[in-house]
Amino acid sequence: MTAPGRYLAGAATVAAAALVLSFVLPPDDGPALRLALGIALVVQGPLGWWLVRAMRTQRFLLVWATGIAARLAVVAACGLVITPRLGLALEPTLFALVGVLMALVVVEALVVNAGAAARSERQSTEVR
Repeated sequence: MTAPGRYLAGAATVAAAALVLSFVLPPDDGPALRLALGIALVVQGPLGWWLVRAMRTQRFLLVWATGIAARLAVVAACGLVITPRLGLALEPTLFALVGVLMALVVVEALVVNAGAAARSERQSTEVR
């Protein structure tokens, strides 16, 4: 499977798990998790895709740092503007947002690590 394919599969798994969890949580927390999931996918989807595409390039670290800054800005905007405007409880919304974002960052790390491992394996077989 290619790196973009692994990223899409991982992101879809995180999204499906969060969506299922949103219907199991107490009624007041479900909408907060669904909002957090939507925001996280809108922000993290393109950022993660950009990072996966930047693997093995000189701009990888710049893309990674930009993604971290964007995630921080989204959490701040959600805490200061979006959640209060929608009248949702702040704690479950922010907790869910950070949780989903971190789960998607773990997916990024797994995809990057798998790509590095595959590259290392190819190099070791070429040397023999």
